[in-house]
Amino acid sequence: MRDETASVKSYDVSDEKRLEALYRYNILDTDFDPCFDDLAELGAYICEMPIAVINFVDKDRQWFKSEIGLGVRETALDVSVCKHAILQPGLFVVPDMTKDERFANYDLVTGEPHLRFYAGALLESSDGFPLGTFCVLDYQPRELTAQQQKALKTLARQVMNQLELMKINAEQRETLKDLERSHKLLEIEASTDELTQLANRRAITHALQHELSLMQSMRRPSSALLLDLDFFKAVNDQHGHLVGDEVLKEFAAFCNHEFRSSDLIGRWGGEEFVFILPGSDIAVAQKVVTRFQEKLKTKSFTKARIQLSFSAGLIELNTSTSPKSTFKKLDDLLYQAKTEGRDQIICAAN
Repeated sequence: MRDETASVKSYDVSDEKRLEALYRYNILDTDFDPCFDDLAELGAYICEMPIAVINFVDKDRQWFKSEIGLGVRETALDVSVCKHAILQPGLFVVPDMTKDERFANYDLVTGEPHLRFYAGALLESSDGFPLGTFCVLDYQPRELTAQQQKALKTLARQVMNQLELMKINAEQRETLKDLERSHKLLEIEASTDELTQLANRRAITHALQHELSLMQSMRRPSSALLLDLDFFKAVNDQHGHLVGDEVLKEFAAFCNHEFRSSDLIGRWGGEEFVFILPGSDIAVAQKVVTRFQEKLKTKSFTKARIQLSFSAGLIELNTSTSPKSTFKKLDDLLYQAKTEGRDQIICAAN
């Protein structure tokens, strides 16, 4: 068969766009793959050759995804027939490399394993860039039959079909990961109060349901607190709503710092906040909340140095009481604390 040198491409193997196309497949230096090994074996069998290689031409090497009969995974480009083959369309055939001045002095030709015959079918990307070849080699000069030529080109197309499928699957995996990340972000947004970044009412309700289940299975006590910042309307009236929002954000950060990492804190609405205190009976919870109340008296918020107090209802949770009834009880206790003068905590069993 003739050497198709008449239609050499206008770029060389180091062309950046060609290399970019190759790297998009993420195939270099990957493990052996039965899918490609089977194709290489089939190529060797059909073409009656001792050697078959599925290779990709990198910037300074040719790397073999699969090889039959050669025993290496890569070779330098200075002894590569494939770097010439990828610049030709279709099939590149060298019947006897000892008679071709481009290859006659290659070590693999003059020395072991004394290669003579080469035929390589182009591996071409979907956007037309040559990536490598599906090649077969022999230790003696020869030719390919028309059927073998057709089969070799068909196998090369199958290699590219497999590569395209792998690329699509990889892209789909990344898309799924992006979707999962987006869903997680949406879940976080759906359960987070935008201003304070605390749990919102929806998340607190789910957390209470979860805690009631854990109390039953782990046989542990837990408590809940609902507090309302006293006279907060005056803060907004005197300093404006932007300052009021800053106060709420700083108060949320103060709560996160002062309560335990195991405690769940959420904004119930406006200037009302809910706290779930896992593992705390009413006596322990009262000590925790009283200590927090005392620390709050020493704290001021924003540049306006605004001081806060709160009224609160505190209960020990009961697994036989629904979340709705629990919040109703907390709200009743909070109302009682407000009507009895504010700046106080009303405790009760649930």
